[in-house]
Amino acid sequence: DKVGLFPFFQHLFMTASILLLALLLLLSQASAFHAPSPRLSKITAGRTSITALNVLGKKKAKISPEEQARIDSYWQGDWVCKDCGYIYNRAECAGFYFEEQGRGFRCPQCSGPRRRYAKKVGDKVGTTLDGGDAPILIFSFGGLAATIAFGVWANANL
Repeated sequence: DKVGLFPFFQHLFMTASILLLALLLLLSQASAFHAPSPRLSKITAGRTSITALNVLGKKKAKISPEEQARIDSYWQGDWVCKDCGYIYNRAECAGFYFEEQGRGFRCPQCSGPRRRYAKKVGDKVGTTLDGGDAPILIFSFGGLAATIAFGVWANANL
């Protein structure tokens, strides 16, 4: 029966090798994307892009205390896309604060989901309150382990 197991383990080894190679390729591609250089950040700091959304604006109206309290509850720093390094700009997103964007919001640069944005504090980028990718990775590796366990069981019992 050991002869019958050899092709299974050979196939398992080949599959694991391919998965490891794909993971290394994915990680090498992900490291190619990085945040803009500090020099570029200094040059573009304080600038807002001119779009059709803010060219024909109105004079600022007085803000009610309730509205001011709502605005103050939002994060006043930058939100950064962890996939491509895009810094959220209210002027380019119809004047909405990041927290006002719905679940369907996508990064304008890479189409990454809203959950891939993180708060930027100084030169550090944190994580959002939705847990990031940890639940996805845990269930993915759990599914992989269950699939391998089922394959071993099926090979031994069927």
